[in-house]
Amino acid sequence: MRLADVIPGAPRSAQEIEVSELAYDNRAVKPETLFFCVPGLTRDGHEFAADAVANGAVGLVVERPLGLGVPEVRVADVRAAMAPAAAAFFGDPTAELQTVGVTGTNGKTTTAFLVRELLEADGRRTGLLGTVRSVIGGVERSVAHTTPEAIDLQRAFRAMLRAGDAACAIEVSSHALALRRADAVHLAVAIFTNLSRDHLDFHATMEDYFAAKRGLFADGRPRHAVINVDDPYGRRLARELEQPVTFGIDRDASYRALEITTGLQGSCFIVRGPHEEIELRSPLRGRFNVYNALAALAAARTLGVPPDTAARAVETAGQVPGRFEPIEEGQPFTVLVDYAHTPDSLQNVLRAARALTDRRVHVVFGCGGDRDRGKRPLMGEIATRLADRVIITSDNPRSEEPEAIISEILTGAGGRVEHDPDRRAAIARALAGARAGDVVVIAGKGHEQGQELEHGRKVPFDDATVARELLRGVSATGGGAPIAGGRAPVAG
Repeated sequence: MRLADVIPGAPRSAQEIEVSELAYDNRAVKPETLFFCVPGLTRDGHEFAADAVANGAVGLVVERPLGLGVPEVRVADVRAAMAPAAAAFFGDPTAELQTVGVTGTNGKTTTAFLVRELLEADGRRTGLLGTVRSVIGGVERSVAHTTPEAIDLQRAFRAMLRAGDAACAIEVSSHALALRRADAVHLAVAIFTNLSRDHLDFHATMEDYFAAKRGLFADGRPRHAVINVDDPYGRRLARELEQPVTFGIDRDASYRALEITTGLQGSCFIVRGPHEEIELRSPLRGRFNVYNALAALAAARTLGVPPDTAARAVETAGQVPGRFEPIEEGQPFTVLVDYAHTPDSLQNVLRAARALTDRRVHVVFGCGGDRDRGKRPLMGEIATRLADRVIITSDNPRSEEPEAIISEILTGAGGRVEHDPDRRAAIARALAGARAGDVVVIAGKGHEQGQELEHGRKVPFDDATVARELLRGVSATGGGAPIAGGRAPVAG
């Protein structure tokens, strides 16, 4: 492809240069690559341009002149230029692919999974790009970011079309929106789930965070907007849009859930829609999952999925890994693993757990290092208010001392709280103290397969696997005794 076809504003002298690949990482450069010098949060791509040229880059997209002997396309914002260039290079795949984007603080993963299930039930082979996994042409692939960089994103969309996918459900993070990764994606539907405190280490304020999310709906970008109007930010967004499709439980909406019952076996409710009432049964537990099902249903019906087809798909939808995931090894109490790592999500999960039992609710959780410190005492307060037993432990401490993070959580915790920086030991302590009928919530890491430590080091750790090993009474090394029935000591 000619450079002029990738970036229309290329210098006249460079327009006929042949480009066979795009890259933003100098290690991925090969001959005939156009290299984008992206300024990052910790490193600047301009510093790696010479290496890119040595590896065969035929042109550079830059914000300042470098004079490295190859044509340079100067732009005001390399990130902003990269998304439309990637879309052009890969043939603008979302012009053909029916794409549903899901954004919000909580619920993105489950909602995207459900959207895929509903579209596939209607005979539309559907790809998936998200936090837990990506699926292209029915084949699962590994995930590096919730929303990939623009080049990787457009490449994935093109791969979906080549593999026979007709649609795609994609999680769109606030980071991706702020960093312009999702620019140039055509959306059939954009879903807003909710907004609550998160990522304030990246966004300066909640208003900045909301502004990033709002970007998915700017300039009439999606053909249809599906908005949660029980959420105050959702109501703000809905007022700004023309004819949004809305959903909710507590407020009147295009799709409203009524007569909700939720328990250990899942949830049942009636959805009153614009043209019909639909009875839904979902294996997913908790009121927060009713919102996720509502969002997916509203999107699917907006795209023409018949009500009976949608209802059957919701009823048979599989468990999303690490999202209120039950761990069952024959124990007489319930164990749930969830990704809840924000104040709002922890509150939702603990309220849902409380609704499942008239016995005790135990929670094990921590907070990530090098992230928003202000949420730590908030989560401590929520945990001690909503759970009967709280064990604070490490999450992903990164460069911070685990004990220091725990101390900040403890400032918001009232009453007697246990704490142990060893996450495996903390989980074992929770399980040992559980009795018949109790619910144990292991929160914060969900589907994650590792624990992030200092200097970017990651060690294998999976909450679900650890819980299963402990419930079976088998340690990671093959020994150990059953933990059920033990008594956990109380820390200060």
